[in-house]
Amino acid sequence: MVVVGGGFGGLEFAKSMAGADVDLTLIDRENHHCFQPLLYQVATAALSPAEVAWPIRAILRKQANATVLMAEVTGIDRAAQTVVAGGKVIPYDYLVVATGATHSYFGHDDWAAVAPGLKRIEDATRIRRNILLAFERAELTDDLDERGRLLNFVVVGGGATGVELAGAISEVARQTLARDFRRVDPRTACIVVVEAGPRLLPAFPEDLSDYARKMLEKMGCEIRVNTRVTGVDPHGVDSSEGRIAAGTILWAAGVMASPAAAWLGAEADRAGRVRVTTGLSLPDDDKIFVIGDTAAVSGPDGKPVPGIAPAAKQMGSYAAEAIRANLVGRATAPFSYSHGGDLATIGRKAAVVKIGRMKLTGLLGWLAWSLAHVYFLIGVRNRLIVALSWAWTYLTFQRGVRLVTLQPDPFGFAGRPDKPSAAQMDYMKPEAEEVAAKRLS
Repeated sequence: MVVVGGGFGGLEFAKSMAGADVDLTLIDRENHHCFQPLLYQVATAALSPAEVAWPIRAILRKQANATVLMAEVTGIDRAAQTVVAGGKVIPYDYLVVATGATHSYFGHDDWAAVAPGLKRIEDATRIRRNILLAFERAELTDDLDERGRLLNFVVVGGGATGVELAGAISEVARQTLARDFRRVDPRTACIVVVEAGPRLLPAFPEDLSDYARKMLEKMGCEIRVNTRVTGVDPHGVDSSEGRIAAGTILWAAGVMASPAAAWLGAEADRAGRVRVTTGLSLPDDDKIFVIGDTAAVSGPDGKPVPGIAPAAKQMGSYAAEAIRANLVGRATAPFSYSHGGDLATIGRKAAVVKIGRMKLTGLLGWLAWSLAHVYFLIGVRNRLIVALSWAWTYLTFQRGVRLVTLQPDPFGFAGRPDKPSAAQMDYMKPEAEEVAAKRLS
């Protein structure tokens, strides 16, 4: 059998098949599993990438029936029961598609170059670089208007990711960097959250949403609800409420499923998610399961299952049980999602938590959020490192991963005396071009 995707759903499925009399092949374009709920902490210099990502091979090394392939899937042939990945054709008896989701710019994909989203390690390190460079460039310029623009940060989207990013950027500006610069005061940075809906955190109860807004405003953030983004460019954002000049724009407004529906020739919803049965398989093929953010599934209450890690893990575990049952001719009950709760952190000693009827805010909410996220990390070592990193940040107000790095150089141009090719210069970002020009001069 083949599972495509090493995220929460795919990895949970693979681990749940340990000990089964099957040959399992897991395919992912990355060699690591990423703990996405903490990516924003990498993006805001609180954690390093190694603290939120683990090699998939290491996770499954003791599972004798699992083979890991690092390759990008380019197609699925249902008639031949094969997956095309990395130039190889891989046959399957059962196929589990867990390819997740990516950013949705609502038909404006050109905005991605200016307003990065947050789904992968590469996204997080790029955002970290953009945030820190904004302060460095503000320190360098003598143009007061340009300095003001550079110190404006716009976060598009008021969901959990948007709220967490805004709160973390505010802490970076007002605490971590407050005494590091001489010509600018990082505490004057303005963080604007733009939300098209009527309130922040729409998945939370209204009182918790109001609390989050008040805390962000207390931290110096500006909240603009009922505001649609109509344009994005390198110098700012156009919205239904006017122009916002900004040096850094971050996207947390929407997601779109992977192209799995096109690969499978299956029906999809508006977000590109594959419509599946209550058993998570395709309506016309019980040998193909689709799980996680790639699947359009409704819970017992008729509402769509949210695209969060616990839901993907439950689907992965269910799909494994369904296939095990199928192999021995046993029936399984329909998939039923159990919602554990909603959690979002706003900043130091501030979070909102809704678990059943229990609601937590402030320090208690922050502690509950921290414990939940540490618990779900993989391995004792990573739990300990992340807990110690948070304790250090909490006590010292410092973030230890404040690194500005250039983009990778796959052409091996670094240090070469010859003139770069057009392909090289197209690949390199403007800052890398400046470095190259200086080396050639």
